Amino acid sequence: MNKNNQILIYQSKDGKISVETLVKEKTVWLTQDQIAVLFGKAKSTINEHIKNIYFEEEQLESTTLQKFGISEFQQKSPNFYNLDMIISVGYRVKSQQGIQFRKWATERLKEYLLQGFSLNEEKLKSGKSTEYFDKLQEKLREIRLSERLFYQKIKDIYTTSIDYNPKDDTTISFFTAVQNKLLWAISQKTAAELVHSRVDIDKPFLGMTSCDKKSEKHITQKDVSIVKNYLNEKEMKVLGLLVEQYLAFAETMAEAQTPMKMTDWIERLDLILQMNGKEILTHYGKITHDLAVSKSTQEYEKFKANQKIQEKTESLQELENDLKILSLKNKL
Repeated sequence: MNKNNQILIYQSKDGKISVETLVKEKTVWLTQDQIAVLFGKAKSTINEHIKNIYFEEEQLESTTLQKFGISEFQQKSPNFYNLDMIISVGYRVKSQQGIQFRKWATERLKEYLLQGFSLNEEKLKSGKSTEYFDKLQEKLREIRLSERLFYQKIKDIYTTSIDYNPKDDTTISFFTAVQNKLLWAISQKTAAELVHSRVDIDKPFLGMTSCDKKSEKHITQKDVSIVKNYLNEKEMKVLGLLVEQYLAFAETMAEAQTPMKMTDWIERLDLILQMNGKEILTHYGKITHDLAVSKSTQEYEKFKANQKIQEKTESLQELENDLKILSLKNKL
């Protein structure tokens, strides 16, 4: 087997398993002997699983089995099974290595469902080619064409980081920091400071300037806590220009096949903000999130109380008008 066609498909946490595979026709292929090594089971056990998989029509022999060239030391060409079969066997074997494989496969599936692709960071570091950067460019184009709010688009970019972990608590904190950096650049206020300073019962729509509600009657408590609802037209325009530059930079990195970590992305964001003459946020702001939510809630409760008074007044006025009309009709 040519060494150029060999890659490491899987390695257990203790580092003991290292199975080289044949890459052909956009998939990987293992013999029964190699699958047995991979899962730490006897070849006869693997053979039994494969027979059952074909019998139950979970996989088709015509699409998962092939014979490749024989060497001078082989009497006949061995059967090679592709990744579909390897995964099917992996979910049936009972061994510690099988458990590790299932955990690995499940994580890759979660990555794909959450991010749209699964990334092998070690392969990127080693310089081996993958389809990652093609998929990254596609994802960046989708982000650019999407109607998501500008700083949410930047959050989408960060999910393409090679070290992105959606379950990590620091990821949420990281996204909050990114949002605050952008908002500070365009308004000199963090998200909490924007809500706290701009929510006002004495102003139309409680101070919200980009709320998509057609009438004040439809305003909800959630609306008054969303920071983007308080951005004015100029701030939205500047935010859009900054994000467009950032997306263009991201596509350039993808084109150059430069893998990016989350810290790399935020460093580049700081550079873009500096290039545009914007101040970089270096603190947490003077207003906490809880304080901003508390004030917006209080203002909203006042707003709803005023609405009830207004609705009662309008109802009484409407009743009075109806009585006047009825009185006139009786006189006639």
